[in-house]
Amino acid sequence: MNTVYLDNAATSFPKPQGVSDRMKYYLDCVGANVNRSVYTAAQEAGLVTLTLRQRLARLFRFPEPPTHVILTPGATFALNTLISGLLRPGDHCIVSGMEHNAVMRPLLRLPEVSVSRLPCDSEGFADIAALPGLLRSSTKLVVMAHGSNVCGTVQDAEAIGRICADRGVPFALDAAQTAGHLPIDFSALHLSALAVPGHKGLLGPGGTGALLLRDELAQRLTPLTAGGTGSASDSEYLPDYLPDKFESGTANLPGYYGWEAALRFVEETGVPALREHEMALCSRFLQGLEDIPHVRLCGTRDLSRRVGVISVDFLRRDNAEAAYALETEYGILTRCGLHCAPSAHRTLGTFPQGTVRFSLGFANTEADVDAALHALRALA
Repeated sequence: MNTVYLDNAATSFPKPQGVSDRMKYYLDCVGANVNRSVYTAAQEAGLVTLTLRQRLARLFRFPEPPTHVILTPGATFALNTLISGLLRPGDHCIVSGMEHNAVMRPLLRLPEVSVSRLPCDSEGFADIAALPGLLRSSTKLVVMAHGSNVCGTVQDAEAIGRICADRGVPFALDAAQTAGHLPIDFSALHLSALAVPGHKGLLGPGGTGALLLRDELAQRLTPLTAGGTGSASDSEYLPDYLPDKFESGTANLPGYYGWEAALRFVEETGVPALREHEMALCSRFLQGLEDIPHVRLCGTRDLSRRVGVISVDFLRRDNAEAAYALETEYGILTRCGLHCAPSAHRTLGTFPQGTVRFSLGFANTEADVDAALHALRALA
């Protein structure tokens, strides 16, 4: 049976040509760490790492130098670095009602930090008019998912960022579902921080990610980890300059080589072109769902306000049973459950049963969408 991979919101697959080749090249031919030596292989690894930071800075129109692109093991680590590094007892943080546990779990393990949730409607859109009323003198951070990993709804980050900027509150975006899927302009969105994973829309390998930081915010953060950086080795104290302040330990160089190659593909193809392809498939999928009975679409049908993450709720059968049948009978690979986002499912009215999620990627085709719709009609 041929399989159709529709789980790109978890991890993009397949990767662009050349990604795995570059990872193998590093392991077979380079092997050196960065900042630890000055021989040729180490200098090459350092140059690839710098090029990776530069590509990320260009992609997101980041106004700070590439040193402020902090490379991490993923978006979750980036968000932990931000949340745990910034917030102190008595501080207040605002999130939306659509958050992933990558935001909520770091926050809720800080019991002396209070959290307010910006309410969202039944399609997952935040009530932006309610935001000013939630802001306090103790509000030190507004952080929220740009796009929902459950239903694809994209928040109006520019409007939220403008309110935060007017009040002098740092605004951070979890772009796990939007980086590489739609254009993101760091300055236009009034961001103080942006967390991105490497392995989703940016098409890189797992175990890669980045945190892009305004200098003012970076100076206020306490690093999540401390250790060897290969710099300031005359001191037992962590360097206070970037990126070393936040990058202790051995870097994921095979991952960085692969991710740099993936970002080259993203740059050369263009995010607008990738989005156009994804939205054409998304439109086809949503239109096909209209005549399928006993299946409820979660989220919006407005293509201008979403990404290609499509969740459905089977009304006459168990969602997990349906997802199992999609794979075993039709070769359609999806993700079923609560998607590490119980707050989002409560907002959408799909808690505790969850949904079956179909998520589109650059390599998917119209035939993939048609195969998924055929299977849905048969199972519904």
